[in-house]
Amino acid sequence: MATPHNAAQNGDFAKTVLMPGDPLRAKFIAETFLTDPRLVTSVRGMLGYTGTYQGKPVSVMGSGMGMPSIGIYSYELFTQYGVENIIRIGSAGSYSERAKVYDVVLATAAYSESSFARTQSGFEGDVTMPSAELNDKLRASAQKLGLPLIEGVIHSSDVFYREDKTPYWQRLRDEHGCLAVEMESFALFHNAAVTGRRAACLVTISDSFVSHEETTAEQRQTTFTSMMKIALGTVLE
Repeated sequence: MATPHNAAQNGDFAKTVLMPGDPLRAKFIAETFLTDPRLVTSVRGMLGYTGTYQGKPVSVMGSGMGMPSIGIYSYELFTQYGVENIIRIGSAGSYSERAKVYDVVLATAAYSESSFARTQSGFEGDVTMPSAELNDKLRASAQKLGLPLIEGVIHSSDVFYREDKTPYWQRLRDEHGCLAVEMESFALFHNAAVTGRRAACLVTISDSFVSHEETTAEQRQTTFTSMMKIALGTVLE
């Protein structure tokens, strides 16, 4: 049945959902990689599609920006639509010379100062973890495709624009081991844990705090294809 945020019906979503933040990236993935994709929801412009990839069913849906947004969509997918696996495929800003623009990073953990998990379930930690099983599938998919992965801890931030102009990102890198920053994975991993489902995160480096390089909105929407192919490959494993 539909929810206030999702018009899909039972059975409309596959067991595995790829979740970019940008709904237009979801549309690009569906139209570029899926066979017979069909739009299953468009509430609030958050596009969701289901089709097949090399004969295997898979869905792709936007999550929006930030933890409250992905928190709503992922929780509903896990609890209302029978989704078992969500792989976030997003963009991130690099905190390290080790991760350069266009590199693909596999999150091994998500660190955050956010109150999301504490408010949602009373969880007091500042680190949430992805599914080891899904991460292994992503590694296997990347190896099969011959595409390199960098692995590391991701910083999930609630704030994009900070008044604090000090080099806070260096502290996060040095004290918490954060390789890059995005805004969703901490909440996604937490929702998977509390619902007994699986979640993982691949990000493509879209800009660098170190080199000050950055990509355009169009490039983020249509050129991060290595990450997309790796994530899609998990349904074949």
